[in-house]
Amino acid sequence: MSFNTILQTSLCIFFKHKAGKFLHNLMEKKDFEAWLDNISITFLSLTDLQKNETLDHLISLSGAVQLRHLSNNLEILLKRDFLKLLPLELSFYLLKWLDPHTLLTCCLVSKQWNKVISACTEVWQTACKNLGWQIDDSVQDPLHWKKVYLKAILRMKQLKDHEAFETSSLIGHSARVYALYYRDGLLCTGSDDLSAKLWDVSTGQCIYGIQTHTCATVKFDEQKLVTGSFDNTVACWEWSSGAKTQHFRGHTGAVSGSADFTVKVWALSTGTCLNTLTGHTEWVTKVVLQKCKVKSLMHSPGDYILLSADKYEIKIWPIGREINCKCLKTLSVSEDRSISLQPRLHFDGKYIVCSSALGLYQWDFASYDIVRVIKTSDFSNVSLLGFGEIFALLFDNRYLYIMDVRTEELISRWPLPEYRKSKRGSSFLAGEMSWLNGLNGQNDTGLVFATSMPDHSIHLVLWKEHG
Repeated sequence: MSFNTILQTSLCIFFKHKAGKFLHNLMEKKDFEAWLDNISITFLSLTDLQKNETLDHLISLSGAVQLRHLSNNLEILLKRDFLKLLPLELSFYLLKWLDPHTLLTCCLVSKQWNKVISACTEVWQTACKNLGWQIDDSVQDPLHWKKVYLKAILRMKQLKDHEAFETSSLIGHSARVYALYYRDGLLCTGSDDLSAKLWDVSTGQCIYGIQTHTCATVKFDEQKLVTGSFDNTVACWEWSSGAKTQHFRGHTGAVSGSADFTVKVWALSTGTCLNTLTGHTEWVTKVVLQKCKVKSLMHSPGDYILLSADKYEIKIWPIGREINCKCLKTLSVSEDRSISLQPRLHFDGKYIVCSSALGLYQWDFASYDIVRVIKTSDFSNVSLLGFGEIFALLFDNRYLYIMDVRTEELISRWPLPEYRKSKRGSSFLAGEMSWLNGLNGQNDTGLVFATSMPDHSIHLVLWKEHG
């Protein structure tokens, strides 16, 4: 038999073998699919325990190729990124249920998670509000609000850890400093050394110093200074020259509110007394002039309202409405005068707040009803310095306190030195006040509190710069 014959015979046998094997494989695939259908039906009918035992057995029979295949597919099935798969609006809805601390942790999961979480404006705005932060809804940049929250959480931690403030002193008077007044970064001090000084709080430098009478109270603007004195008079002075431009006489007691139980309204331009408000039976310790912001039967928004307080009562007067104006209302916390008011009064045009031995009393100015009483029995002799929508600033003989008025909890305190105390009272002052309606990262600067000291200096508590 020739070689060619042998080769042809071999090729024929080879192709017949391949064709038969291919047909055999097709039958195996068909049989496999039928088997797989049957086993799937049986598997689905098993209990969870039986399914687990079946999988365990199959895994024990698997080789390296099957185990690697199983591992790759399990990672895909078990590690689905639901934030990536969900519509953005639904992701935002789910994120609202998480607290900010958890959200910050979730930002570390992946770049995609950080991108989605950082883009949820409402989540970060709500977190800032809960911390007592002011929100400008017109700013819709989501990354901005995440940064604001991080700044807010740092400042609130500083307050909680009693690390938000720092102190300094103003030195220059040679006798007791009784009168203090602050505005726009400037502090005015009036002293028994017959002088008044104007200080730049940020630098501690004295801008003006002029000779006056003994000052029981002071108010100023850019050009002039008005002083109430223990010599029973009120005077107006020019800062630049130190000249006395007006001198008002009429009180028969020291003018701080007034020791003669009256309140007088003067015209600065003419020096004449426009009104003498009578009715107090105690030394008038506090007078506040403010525009009304609410409507009632007795006043309208924009009306000038004067509040005068003594040891037991707060009287409300309509300034500018008539020459001999009458008291609109008298407020007190006890009819029998068993509870005295402290000489600290807050009025923002909507609410009146005053402190007493029982706590802080808040009146609604539209109705004159007591809105609430915030108990302060946990710390004695507390006095009010400032009251806002979010925070209140209080103090006693030892500490300066910050209260969250929404929860009525103290969130921070700052130690105070042994400040001056006398029979005629002590001088204390709150500085910047806008932060009481909510911090915003810009208004937590400058003066927080000032008080006169036994050595005639002025002790300042200032906001510390952000870390």
